[in-house]
Amino acid sequence: MYQPPHFKSSDRAVAAGLMRAHPFASLISPDDDGLPFVTHLPLHLEESGEGMTLVGHCARPNPHWRYLQARPTAVVTFLGPHAYLSPQVYPDLARVPSWNYLAVHCTVRARLVEDADAKDALLKKLIGDHEPAYAAQWRAMDPQLAQKLLAGIVGFELDVQDLQCKLKLNQHRPESHGALKAAYASGNDDQRELALWMDRLGMGG
Repeated sequence: MYQPPHFKSSDRAVAAGLMRAHPFASLISPDDDGLPFVTHLPLHLEESGEGMTLVGHCARPNPHWRYLQARPTAVVTFLGPHAYLSPQVYPDLARVPSWNYLAVHCTVRARLVEDADAKDALLKKLIGDHEPAYAAQWRAMDPQLAQKLLAGIVGFELDVQDLQCKLKLNQHRPESHGALKAAYASGNDDQRELALWMDRLGMGG
């Protein structure tokens, strides 16, 4: 990912927060022809000491798990809030439109999870992230049906080898900050979230 110094964040806690707040990721691997193959999916982040692991699964008919098996190194991207940046936020007219966004890219090493009990534990982590109340329904499911459903997916654990975090909020143009934050604060959900990030980064206005 292209990272000018003024947009680069080396704070792991910031990256982890974005990954948890925006867990619907893109998993990217080379297919058998060497082309990028992309699966969009929710991932659960686990941290242990300095380590990070992303946990997820795909449908068994999806060939992505076979690509991970053959070539375990992959890339995962997370996109946080993003919004248009109008040149009207500048005090002069010699400006062009742009786009602000927050993103995390991870280089990962994959391990497949095929054991039924391990896949059950994996699913419970995702259920805990998105609908904890559903856990009771999953536990009460007929065991034969549960086994059939588990057989229809392939789980994986993605150990994070490297990550890049980019916070593109026009930090290098302080003359725009006041008008930009005011515009974002009265905008849609993504824009309001970006306004909060501007506050978090100490961008005045």
